[in-house]
This record gives sequence, structure tokens and C-alpha cells, in this order.
Amino acid sequence: MSYSVTLIPGDGIGPELADATTHVLESTGIVFDWDVQQAGEATIATEGTPLPDRVLDSIRANGVAIKGPITTPVGTGFRSVNVALRLTLELYANLRPARSMTGVESRYTDVDLIIVRENTEDLYAGIEHRVGPDAAESIKIITRAASQRIARYAFEYAVKNGRRKVTAVHKANIMKLSDGLFLESCGQVAAEYEGRVQFEDRIVDNMCMQLVQKPDLYDVLVLPNLYGDIVSDLAAGLVGGLGVAPGANIGDTAAVFEPVHGSAPKYAGQNKANPTALMLSGALMLRHLGETDAAVAVEEAVRGVIAKGTTVTYDLGGSAGTREFGEAVAATVRQLG
Repeated sequence: MSYSVTLIPGDGIGPELADATTHVLESTGIVFDWDVQQAGEATIATEGTPLPDRVLDSIRANGVAIKGPITTPVGTGFRSVNVALRLTLELYANLRPARSMTGVESRYTDVDLIIVRENTEDLYAGIEHRVGPDAAESIKIITRAASQRIARYAFEYAVKNGRRKVTAVHKANIMKLSDGLFLESCGQVAAEYEGRVQFEDRIVDNMCMQLVQKPDLYDVLVLPNLYGDIVSDLAAGLVGGLGVAPGANIGDTAAVFEPVHGSAPKYAGQNKANPTALMLSGALMLRHLGETDAAVAVEEAVRGVIAKGTTVTYDLGGSAGTREFGEAVAATVRQLG
């Protein structure tokens, strides 16, 4: 079996991470036809945009993409490439696993969370305007259709992956209409899964405290866009930071897999960056493609190399480069296979 996949190397350290990750994915024995598409800062000068139409066309044609980090310069007038991809391709579900890993410094050892974030509306819809010279207004959009869609995604994920519980996170005690509609929609979907998956809800500020105090009590969290952005980074902090945090943006016709961290341009070309997040995003891609055994092999190989600690990057306490770490993971995948 072979797969055509759009590969967006990204900016800064992105190309180095992409090289290490494609090496690991190919070590599974699966054949990939990489459709390499440049996007980001480099294409602004040559094509006038960080997200050329050809990139979107490639993702639409292939249905799946893996992407390195892309820089969003401040003050240049365009929005995040990530946001544009999500909105243009209707990638409504943002998936962010957070799982403790031996060898990664953290205060916790037993975190195993799945953050499911609605990706298309809420305050991130970008509907804002000035209401005078010294005030601005941003409009929060919550719809029943989008709320039920993301809730159903969370419950389906729980069923397919043997998860025990879904927690809806909201601020319906204050925003009774907008967040109230989100909570109501989640409850309606939850009724369809009664007896198979537990359902509960938490107010978002209390949820943040609970995650810091007792993250082991939670499993799958489903949230509107803004809260999801915040809580997913909090969850990444519980397991060691954004450097080990994979991510996926999934819609009905396309999916884009990416690390959550930035492009770190000052480290570009130095063979120093940690590719863990992109590799684990690649494992999410394998699961999406139905290649579960290969996904498990990649995840176990990454975790095994980090736990062993002899061929890890400087941020993990080692001296290995990006390429060397990638080769160690690839060799372990081949052994597991």
C-alpha cells in the first residue's frame, strides 16, 4: 500500500524536522509519495502569500498532509497559515494528545489526555471591529451544528480508541447563551453514547485547576476554540512542553498533521532541534490512514529512544542531533517491525 501525502517542510527548523520524520515514517515499510509544497515566509517574497493556492490544491487532491512549523510574522497583515488552513479546508477538529513520557522531565508520570478542540468558530472566527477610537469588539460565534459536530467527533474518538469518558469544558455559568448552547449540544450528543462513554462537564477555569491538581481523573476533553487553544497548551505543559506535543487538524475531506511548537529560526540548520512532536504527529497521521500497527511502532520507538536517553537532543539532556535522533528512532521502528 502506498499513500500520496502533501509534505510542507515549513520555516526555520521545519525542514530538518521533516527530513527526520519522513525517514522514520518510511522505516515502517509503508511507501509514501511525498508531494513537497513550500509555504511560509519564503513564499511571501516569491509568490506574495505564505499560503499559495497550489498548497491547498495539493492537500485537497491528496486528502492528507504533514506540516512542519510555519512562522507567522507580526504586523504583516496576514493571519496565521494554520488558521487559514483550518478555515479554508474546514478542518473542524483539532486533536492534541498529551501523554507522559519516561525521559521527559515533568512533575507528572501518569497523564494521558486527549484534547479535542473545535476549530472553526468561537472568538477565533476573527469577527472584530473598532467601536470608536479607544475600544474594539470581538464577536463570539457558537452554533449548534459545529458544537454537535465536534462533540460527536470526541465521542467517536473515545469509542474507537477505548477511552472511558468525555468532559465538555465551557463557561456556561457566565456566557449562558453561547457557551450554554455548546454545553447543551454536547449533552444532546452524549445521550447517543449513554452506556458506552461517560459524560460530564467542567467550567473552564475550574478545569485548569483540576488538570494541575489531578490530571489522572480526565480522559477526553472537548472544548470550543479559544478554551481548546489554552487548555491544550496547559496539557502539553503537564507532559514536558510543546516540544513533545503532536497535533492534528481533521475534517471530512482532508487532514493536516503538525507539531504545535514554533519554527525557532535561530536554530535553523544547526541539527539541534527535537523532532519528537512532528514524529508523533506522523504517528497520528498513520492512525488516520488506518495503519494502526505502524503508528504504534512509531510511538513506541520514539518513547523507547527517549526513555533510553543515549541518543536524544540537547533539550532532553543529550547531545545527539536531529538526524541522529531520527536515525535511532527509525532503527527502533525497524526492530519492532
